[in-house]
Amino acid sequence: MAAATPAAAPRHSCAKLSVAVEDPKAAGGGAVFVRATWLPTRFSLAVTDGAGAWVADASDAEVRLRAEQWDQPVAEYLALAERYLAFHQPDSTYSFHDAGKGNRRLSWTFERQGTKLEWRWKLQPSPNTQQTIYGILDFLMDANIRLSEEVVRKTQSFDKLKQEAEKCLQQSERFNTEKAEFEQATFSKFVGVLNSKKAKLRQLRDKVAELESADKPPKDEEEENSTDRTELFEEGSDKEASVHDEPSKTGSGDPHSSPEKSAATSRGRGRGRKRANK
Repeated sequence: MAAATPAAAPRHSCAKLSVAVEDPKAAGGGAVFVRATWLPTRFSLAVTDGAGAWVADASDAEVRLRAEQWDQPVAEYLALAERYLAFHQPDSTYSFHDAGKGNRRLSWTFERQGTKLEWRWKLQPSPNTQQTIYGILDFLMDANIRLSEEVVRKTQSFDKLKQEAEKCLQQSERFNTEKAEFEQATFSKFVGVLNSKKAKLRQLRDKVAELESADKPPKDEEEENSTDRTELFEEGSDKEASVHDEPSKTGSGDPHSSPEKSAATSRGRGRGRKRANK
């Protein structure tokens, strides 16, 4: 046997509705308080204008019949009724008129598919007016107390959040300051290390240059060696010239010597003298 589904808890609402009345100067002055109890298939109403009280108890059958007349499911019919009776809708026109024999008719309008419609429910005089008014006022007082307590809680929560936000802001500012100081210190250290590396590189470059210059012979020594070789060459050339010149004077010597060879030897001696002079 299947377990029975638990009945849904009833919902309660109370709204102040601005209504059209026959005598605006009458007690209530065009406003009524509607307390409603909503169940899955039915609802009940208690209405007061401050002077009298009226009640209505819509049974399951009545609600189902009304829903069928409007081609609506029962749940949709009740949801639409709750929307207009639990909260005052500015686009709706409410009225609370005499229905004869002490009865009253509560009505409200709404639009459906571009057509303005009106729903009405008939209320009977309460068998205990004072008790009905007391129940409505008690519900309103309880709701006001709950709202006041919630406002206090929300205010305290807001103040707490505000304090935490201020702390977070201060902490964020401190973090930003510390971050800037850390970046500055790190940058300073980096610059110091970079400069020391540059100085070390310069020292190494200078040392390499010194080593390279020490391996190369000085230019003065190279020039002196070149001059010595030139002088030796000139001395050798003079001796050779003297040997070749002697047969010319005595009339003996190499029979194959020629004036061109003598001229070449003379030019060699001339160039040797020029190098020596330089």
